Amino acid sequence: IPALALAGWCPLSPTGAQTTQLLVEPPWTPAVLWDRVTLTCQGLGTPGATTWYKDGQNWWKKKPDHFLVTESGTYKCHKPGTGLSDPVRV
Repeated sequence: IPALALAGWCPLSPTGAQTTQLLVEPPWTPAVLWDRVTLTCQGLGTPGATTWYKDGQNWWKKKPDHFLVTESGTYKCHKPGTGLSDPVRV
């Protein structure tokens, strides 16, 4: 377990610590609506059990893991197995 100790994580399972990641496509920053931005929530948990947040408010519950952004705002997603992602501004 020295590798995990070096990483500074306390694993919740034998596979090690996992986190929810919010992926942006296309991957450059800043993400802007006219680039047809797609957000994808990656993490453990049941596919389709993703909860989405927009501007700090619960926006979609149990929705798909990815979608095309049509409104600007700050987005986060939550997966039951790995928790809340970091925010992404579009």
